[in-house]
Amino acid sequence: MGAEQEAAVPIAWTEIFSGKTVTHEDIKYEQACILYNLGALHSMLGAMDKRVSEEGMKVSCTHFQCAAGAFTYLRDHFPHSYSVDMSHQILNLNINLMLGQAQECLLEKSMLDNRKSFLVARISAQVVDYYKEACRALENSETASLLGKIQKDWKKLVQMKIYYFAAVAHLHMGKQAEEQQKFGERVIYFQSALDKLNEAIKLAKGQPETVQEALRFTMDVIGGKYNSAKKDNDFIYHEAVPALDTLQSVKGAPLVKALPVNPTDPAVTGPDIFAKLVPMAAHEASSLYSEEKAKLLRDVMAKIEAKNEVLDQFMDSMQLDPETVDNLDMYSHIPPILMEKCAALSVRPDTVKNLVQSMQVLSGVFTDVEASLKEIHDLLEEDEAQEQKLQELLGKVPPPQGSPPPPSPGLAEVSKECSKYMEVHEKASFTNTELHKAMNLHIGNLRLLSGPLEQVRAALPSPTLTEDDKQVLQNLKRILGKVQEMRDQRMSLEQQLREMIQKDDITTSLVTTDRSEMKKLFEEQLKKYDQIKVYLEQNLAAQENVLKALTDANVKYAAVRKALAEVEHKPERVLRLLAELDRFRGLVERLERPGPGGTAELDAVWKELQDAQERDARQLSIAIARCYSMKNRHQDIMPYDRNRVVLCSGKDDYINASRVEDLSPYCPTIIATQAPLLGTAADFWLMIYEQKVSVVVMLVSEQELDKQKVLRYFPPERGQPVVQGPITLVLTSLKVAPTHVERMITLQYRDQSLKRTVVHLQFTSWPELQGRELEAPAPRCLGLGLEWGGL
Repeated sequence: MGAEQEAAVPIAWTEIFSGKTVTHEDIKYEQACILYNLGALHSMLGAMDKRVSEEGMKVSCTHFQCAAGAFTYLRDHFPHSYSVDMSHQILNLNINLMLGQAQECLLEKSMLDNRKSFLVARISAQVVDYYKEACRALENSETASLLGKIQKDWKKLVQMKIYYFAAVAHLHMGKQAEEQQKFGERVIYFQSALDKLNEAIKLAKGQPETVQEALRFTMDVIGGKYNSAKKDNDFIYHEAVPALDTLQSVKGAPLVKALPVNPTDPAVTGPDIFAKLVPMAAHEASSLYSEEKAKLLRDVMAKIEAKNEVLDQFMDSMQLDPETVDNLDMYSHIPPILMEKCAALSVRPDTVKNLVQSMQVLSGVFTDVEASLKEIHDLLEEDEAQEQKLQELLGKVPPPQGSPPPPSPGLAEVSKECSKYMEVHEKASFTNTELHKAMNLHIGNLRLLSGPLEQVRAALPSPTLTEDDKQVLQNLKRILGKVQEMRDQRMSLEQQLREMIQKDDITTSLVTTDRSEMKKLFEEQLKKYDQIKVYLEQNLAAQENVLKALTDANVKYAAVRKALAEVEHKPERVLRLLAELDRFRGLVERLERPGPGGTAELDAVWKELQDAQERDARQLSIAIARCYSMKNRHQDIMPYDRNRVVLCSGKDDYINASRVEDLSPYCPTIIATQAPLLGTAADFWLMIYEQKVSVVVMLVSEQELDKQKVLRYFPPERGQPVVQGPITLVLTSLKVAPTHVERMITLQYRDQSLKRTVVHLQFTSWPELQGRELEAPAPRCLGLGLEWGGL
């Protein structure tokens, strides 16, 4: 009965929008029209109920989801548009309208149940998302031409709903801000809700009285909330009201879906008239066999994923690159930056000579300035003495015993100016000494860099490895290759298993098999997977031995790694010192050849020299930390500005945490921080996520946790997720030892599918310190990429 087949008959239906009769000689058209009417019927049944009771809300929600399922099946399984009302755009419009109304039912139910404000806001935001999709479909030119006159009415109604439910979402975000005592955010959310509701009221003209009444009631609620919030903030809290676009957007929570439709459901179609040819029992048995295959695959994948997780964590902690672990050639090349320095010096062959001459000129300038300043100082003292004699001759009252006579205004100004230059000159004396030291230290390096490249290459440090060291490198390289080989083999076996399961179809065998023999047949058929399961088991079992061998090889490699790291970092230190010398040289040249700025330019040069001396003092500043007193457990333990950890995704970037500097190059990055406060736990876990921390070490005893001196900021039990800001924490494993507790905690950022695992080590026997002078560090924590404790 398909199109252009022998039994095809004409089938006619009337289009819903145009009223025209459409005829096709295809049984699929009949099926499509029936499905369309099933969706339409469910939509009408969902709209009939007033939804004043909990049961009515559930029934309406189910009807709308069923309607969406019918339209979805029609869109996905009938690619041919038999009529205007079955076009792809119209079906997408219908689906989003149905899902939007279903989500509305859930929103009403959640408000009836007094659910949390944030959840209600997310549900309402999802209603907005569905209606926005519907509005996009309505704005499509093709859809507008199909719908005709009703397009404008539908669009206006949908836009009114978008503004209304956006207002509801921001109303509940304001309630959440109130619960969290964020009074500035509360004002802006209520204001935004009020603005959106006003837009909805403008679009609601011509709507039924019930709609107008609902909008007026909502206006009373939101208006009252906004006025109260603004008044409280203006007179009590005085919090800054942020811009709405600086706040985190409300992400919708899709809690409804298109319920699947099965047009061949026996409850609808009745008995299969071809059951004798292909018994339904065979199809049922095939489904059972598919479930057995799926169970087998799930079991195997669970084992593979567990092993892969352990392997990934182990390899991350090793920080070994198989490509460069034995590449000694990289140490025989001149670094590109050093090559640039050599090239710059080669085009200026007199650099060293000029530098020495410049230093001599600078010494001369310094001596001349010192002599001039001394002469001016002597003249000023002489003038002061003469002025004192003159005052005595004129008969003025002498100053009190032991105090000098007050100088004249002009002389005082000159004295003040002279003192300023004397002070600057004294500081310059120290700078000159440092400059001479740096030049004497690196004059040989400059001569070397200006010479032939072969001499530079020969002077660079190179690793001196014994035969045993080289053997260690080769062994480590070989084991890293085994690790990669194990990974590749595991992926290949997994892919083979999936392909075998996908191609395995025993329906023809099931047709002739008695029902009582099905279980035995399944067992026999599943034996074909035994061989590949054996290979996978061997691969997984080998991992422990491979990682043990890699651990032993890495222990032997530690000394070699240290030597290579030191060699690698020596040129960097030389370059930093040369850069500093280069900067001083530039200042010398400016002093030697002052520009049109005259003394003003000399003052600027002296200021640069002073700034260089004061840089170290500024590095000890804790100005930023002082601005966040509420985020510091103790006000005498704060991070320096220069090495504090900066949050990238938080409301602000401050957390009381510092990077530990000047560690060995082969030591992992360490972050020292405090055990979180109630208000900083979310910041702590955000830092752990952003800094890609792999291990957290907590030096806080159980006694301090029991006494509630320190917040228990980690999940206490398995299977109970803990939400800290945008991070969701799940405890996956727990091992208790006499001295410590090892926890494996999974981190998920918002709704992202990617998850990360952190090892949390709590030293439960850490001693509780007594006394205020010892108590301050006690609740601190430290991080290896970590969290740590108070030493």
